Amino acid sequence: MESYGETNTDNYNDAENGQLIQKQKKSTPVPDGIKIIDCRPIFRRFGIRNLPFRYVWFVTDACGIVCAVLTWLLILYSQYVVMFIMLLPNPSMTYTTFHATVFFFLSFLAASSHLRTMFSDPGAIPKGNATRENILRLGLKEGQVVYKCPKCISIKPERAHHCSVCQRCIRKMDHHCPWVNNCVGENNQKYFVLFTFYICFISIYSLYLSINHFVTCLGREWKGCSGASPPATTVFLIFLIFEGLLFGIFTAIMCATQLSSICTDETAIEQLKKEQATWERKSKWLSIKAVFGHPFSWRWFSPFDQPKFVYPHSYMYSV
Repeated sequence: MESYGETNTDNYNDAENGQLIQKQKKSTPVPDGIKIIDCRPIFRRFGIRNLPFRYVWFVTDACGIVCAVLTWLLILYSQYVVMFIMLLPNPSMTYTTFHATVFFFLSFLAASSHLRTMFSDPGAIPKGNATRENILRLGLKEGQVVYKCPKCISIKPERAHHCSVCQRCIRKMDHHCPWVNNCVGENNQKYFVLFTFYICFISIYSLYLSINHFVTCLGREWKGCSGASPPATTVFLIFLIFEGLLFGIFTAIMCATQLSSICTDETAIEQLKKEQATWERKSKWLSIKAVFGHPFSWRWFSPFDQPKFVYPHSYMYSV
């Protein structure tokens, strides 16, 4: 990683006229691990003028795509078992309607949070912007240093890290999650927290429905109690209970870890590297509002709401 500062302006100019120019000619940014898809032509075909979003961020990692598809299949599997094996055959219309509505609504929020996390730009720094003009435009004070990523050839803001999968520098990068096929960073951390929260919730809910259904069917005739034969129902319930336990525990830990890192204003990478905090730490409440938005409202729990971010001055390095 290279750094430039105003205290060494003469050396910087000499290097620019000689060795630095040669290095810049040879060094080019590494190929992107992502594709940015322009959605405007698609919306215009359907006559949609108020665009909900203009671009889609898509990571082309094969392992991440497989994990993301597997996540959707697991959500669909839980939907099938809950709806067609347990609820619809139930003779109580009130019981079926209530639990079907709640479970479908929570599953919809979980899937929406997953898609929003997956297709949102996590806070990528523009590539190749580490030019002399951009560095001078920052107006660095004497002794102030700005860093350049040797892979992205971009000006690297404070607390940004390079992702080896996306091949981009991400602001406040927490980690790269294959289950959402994307980095978790400044712009999409809210959606990732909501994804883990709702998946944990429907996992616990499906456990409750499965155990309750199994006990109920044992106490009466299996015929008419389920949407499948007794052996098939048992297999379906066992797999759903296993899925609920596994992903319930996993997402509960992930959600708690994310909330802890938000409250301490320290990402997982910063904790792992034990980086010394050079930034001014915010209070827990301000840190939470920096991720979910201000003020507190029901929008915090909506994957369709884009929180308003306020960037510190150091983030202006992403010119």
